[in-house]
Amino acid sequence: MTRATTVRAVLAAAVLLVSVLITLTMSPRLGLDLQGGTRMVLQAEDSDTAKADRESTDRTLEVLRRRIDSLGVTEPTLTRSGEDRIIVELPDVQDPRKAADVIGRTAQLTFHAVQGPGTTAGDGKGLTLPDEQGRELALGPAALSGAGVKEASASFDAQQGAGWTVALDFHKDAGRVWTRLTGEAACHPVQDERRRVAIVLDKRVISSPQVSPTVSCGSGLPSGSTQITGSFSADEARELALLIEGGALPVPVEIVEQRTVGPTLGAAAIDASARAALIGAAATALFIIVIYRLFGALAAVALAAYGVISYAALVVLGVTLTLPGLAGFVLAIGMAVDANVLVFERAREEYAGRPGKSLRASLAAGFKGAWTAVADSNVTTLIAAGLLFFLGSGPVKGFGVTLAIGVLASMFSALVVARALTEIAARSRFVADYRGVNGIAIPGRVRTWLTRRDPQVMRFPRRWLTVSAVLVAVAVAGVLVRGVNLGVEFTGGRLVEYSTSRPVDVETARTALADAGFGGAEVTTAGAGDISVRTGELDNDGEHALRAALAAEGGETTKVRDELIGPSLGDELRRNALIALAIAVLVQLAYLAVRFRWTFAVASVGALVHDVIILIGVFAWLGRTVDGIFLAALLTVIGYSVNDSVVVFDRVRELWAKARRKPLAEVANRAVLQTVPRTVNTGMGALFILTALAVLGGDSLEDFALALLIGIVVGTYSSVMTAVPAALLLERTSKVPPPARTRAPRARQRAGRRDAHDNGARV
Repeated sequence: MTRATTVRAVLAAAVLLVSVLITLTMSPRLGLDLQGGTRMVLQAEDSDTAKADRESTDRTLEVLRRRIDSLGVTEPTLTRSGEDRIIVELPDVQDPRKAADVIGRTAQLTFHAVQGPGTTAGDGKGLTLPDEQGRELALGPAALSGAGVKEASASFDAQQGAGWTVALDFHKDAGRVWTRLTGEAACHPVQDERRRVAIVLDKRVISSPQVSPTVSCGSGLPSGSTQITGSFSADEARELALLIEGGALPVPVEIVEQRTVGPTLGAAAIDASARAALIGAAATALFIIVIYRLFGALAAVALAAYGVISYAALVVLGVTLTLPGLAGFVLAIGMAVDANVLVFERAREEYAGRPGKSLRASLAAGFKGAWTAVADSNVTTLIAAGLLFFLGSGPVKGFGVTLAIGVLASMFSALVVARALTEIAARSRFVADYRGVNGIAIPGRVRTWLTRRDPQVMRFPRRWLTVSAVLVAVAVAGVLVRGVNLGVEFTGGRLVEYSTSRPVDVETARTALADAGFGGAEVTTAGAGDISVRTGELDNDGEHALRAALAAEGGETTKVRDELIGPSLGDELRRNALIALAIAVLVQLAYLAVRFRWTFAVASVGALVHDVIILIGVFAWLGRTVDGIFLAALLTVIGYSVNDSVVVFDRVRELWAKARRKPLAEVANRAVLQTVPRTVNTGMGALFILTALAVLGGDSLEDFALALLIGIVVGTYSSVMTAVPAALLLERTSKVPPPARTRAPRARQRAGRRDAHDNGARV
C-alpha cells in the first residue's frame, strides 16, 4: 500500500472514530420547529428619550432576559440580530399571549407630583392623564423612574382591606427622592388633590395614592414603606411586580414575527425525516451498488461515513438543527453520491479508452481527472449555502449551515474515505481480474448505448433553445394567469394550523369563523384533517377568539403551528428574497467567468435563470405556496443547476484543448455524451432521497421536496439542452481563441510510465 493511501486510510479512520464518539456522547441542539415552542422577533423602536441602536438594543435584551427568567421558561434563548432586532426563543411555550404581553410592555414606570385636576402641566414637561376613576389629572414632570426601584413584590393586604397591592423598596438615592416627593405632597391639606402622588406605567395612571395624614410637611415617607394600590387581581399584581422589578425597556419593542410549533408536529417531523433519510439512503446505496458493484458498495460505506461525520460536525459546532436543516442534511446524502459518480465514470472512461491499463491506474486517473469538476461543482453549492445563511432568515439560515457542512463532509467522504477504500480494494488481484466484481471495468448500459448510437444531439442547437423558450413561456403564463401564491412570510399576516377532536370540513369552519367576525379569513385543509386559517393582521387575543370559534364546531382544538409576520417584515423579507436571487445569479456568473470562458459563464447563468422561471411557473400553475422554505429550495436548485453545467463545460474545455481544430459543436456533442452517465446516475441518487422526502417527509417538507424534484429534473435538462446550445451560439460571435492544451506534469508522466511498466510485467 502506498504512503498516500496509508495516510488517507489513517485520516479516515481517525475522523470516523472521533465522529462516532461525538455521536454517542453528545446530543444535537434542536430548533423550536422540531422540539415545539414559540419564536419571536422583536423590533426595537425609537422613543422620546432614546434611539434604537446597538447599545440600547443590548440593554433591552438584558431587561427582557430578566423578565423571561421570572416567567420560569425552560432554557430560553435571546440573541440580538442586526442593530435593532432581538430573537427570543421560548421552548415548550404553546400559548404566547402572556409571554408576548410581558415581553412587549415597555414598563416605563414614573412617579409624578399631582398639580391638580383639570389644570394643565405648568412647565410643559408634565402630563395630563386620567386617573383610576377617569378624572383628568395634571401631573408634574417625572420625579422618579422605575430604575430607582430596588425590589417589587405582590401581596394581599387583608388588614387594610386594600386587596392585592405591590410593595416597593427603592435604592438609596431614589429613596431620598421618594421621601422628598412625598414630603412636598404632604404640605397640602388632606383631601387636596395635590397631596396625591401619581404612579404612571406606560403613560397610564395605575395608582394615585394620597399621602397619609400622619405624614407631616417636609418629612415624607421612608423608601421601604410604599405600596401601589389599584383594585388589582392576583395575576395583575404579580405581573406588575414582575415588570417593575425586571426593569423598564430602554426603548419600546414591537413583535414583527412570531412562530409557534406544537410538540407533536416537531416529533412527527423528526420521525418522518428519519424514515425518509433511511429509506432514501438505502435506495441510493442499492442503486450505486447495482451500477458500480464492489466499488459502489465501498462508496455506500463512505456514504454511511459521511452521515456520521456530518452529523457529528453539526453537534460539535452547536448548530441548531431546524426542520429545513434536517431536510438539508437528508438532501446532502444524495448530493454526496455526486463526487463518487464523477470519479467512477471517469475511471470507466480511462479503463475502456486505454486497453491494458490497470484498474489501479484507471482509478487514480479517475480521481485526478474528476478533481476540477468535483471542486467547481461543490464551490457553486457552497456559494448557494452561503447566500442562504447571509440573506435568509430563521430556519432558512439553518438549512444553509447544514448544506455547507454536508458539502464539506461529502467531499471528505468521497476524496478520502472512498478513495482509501477503493485503492485498497484495487490492489487485490481478484478484484482487478474479474470485471463483473469491481464495477469499473464494466462500461455501463447508458455509456454502451451512447457509444453504439453516437447521437448528434448538438447538431441543431437552435431547436433545443426553442424548446427551452417554449417552456419558459408556459411558466411565465402561469405567473401571469394564476399569479404567485406568496406565503405569509412575504406578505405579512398570520397563518395558524389547528387540529380538532371532531372532523370539521372547510365550509363549516369558514362559516363559524365568519359568524365570529373573521369573514376575511382564508380557510383550507392541512395535513390529516387539520384546518389552516390565514388572516391579515391578527394579535394574540384575536387568535384566541378565532380558536374558540373553531372549537365550537370541532371540539377540543389544538394549535399545531402558528406564524405571525408583521407587514414591514413581510416587505423586507420579500425584498431580501429578490436581492438573494439577484446576488445568486451575479455571484455564480462571476465565479464561472473566472473559471471558464465568458460564453460558458453566460450560457450557464442563462440555464440557471431558465430553471428559476420554470420552477416558479410550475408552483404558480399548481397554486403552491412560495415562502421562505421555497426560497431555500430555489437557491439549492441554482447551485445544483450550475453544478451540472460545470461538469459538462469542464469536459468541453478539456476535450476542446486536445482538439482545437475540431468544430466546437462536435467537441460539445462528445462532451455531452461522455457526461450523460454521470448526470443520470447523480440525478437518480438525488431523486431517491427527494422522493422519499416528498412521500414520507410529511406536509412540512412536501413543498420543499417537490420544488427540489422539479428543479433537479429541469436543471438536468437545461445543463445539457439549454446551456450547451447557448454556448455554441455565443461562441460563433466570440473572438476568444480555444483553450490552450495543458501539458501533463513530469510527475504525472513518470506515473504513466510506471503504470505501463506494471501492466507489462503483469501480462
